[in-house]
Amino acid sequence: MKIEIWSDIMCPFCYIGKRQLETALAEFPNEEFEIEWKSFQLDPSIEPQSGKDVYTFLAERKGISVEQSIQMHKGVVERAKSVGLDYHFDKAIISNSLTAHRIIHLAKSKKLGDEMEEIFFKAYFTEGRDLNDAQTLIELGVKAGLDAAEVKEVVENNNIYFNEVQEDITEAQEIGVQGVPFFVFDRKYAVSGAQPVEAFVNTIKEVL
Repeated sequence: MKIEIWSDIMCPFCYIGKRQLETALAEFPNEEFEIEWKSFQLDPSIEPQSGKDVYTFLAERKGISVEQSIQMHKGVVERAKSVGLDYHFDKAIISNSLTAHRIIHLAKSKKLGDEMEEIFFKAYFTEGRDLNDAQTLIELGVKAGLDAAEVKEVVENNNIYFNEVQEDITEAQEIGVQGVPFFVFDRKYAVSGAQPVEAFVNTIKEVL
């Protein structure tokens, strides 16, 4: 079974959804699953925000108070904790995910897409790594099993894998993706959002 996942590594629910799906897949030990990650940008216009924390950034974007933003993030932290993830929004560094998405496409070409997604998610939400920083991106790419020189080339040349990222985003629009994560199972069924494990299990059973 092929499962396509539209996701943005800046999306906290995408990492949660990844864990929910993995738990569901473990209930089908005799089935083979092919996972393909697809690029999506929640906000392509984001620029690095020097000295601005995630709480303030979201408050300004949504027109809410910083305190409301902090409370919203606390709820996400608790939900992440329920699936074994340790989020630290206080350390998160606001980044534009485009370059990371291009590196993910490089990783996909080496059959390392899932590894790269996991490393980027953890780097951003748990470790507070700066995904605007070229050296950090290269280091994380190598950690996933990529060649440092190839990652460096992608980081330094904005054209490499740019079209592939845009094609993913266009495809998402064409099939009606409103937000991420968005999971498509064998092009027959779709699950939108970080749904409970049971929702994924039931969908897989329907496809099988």
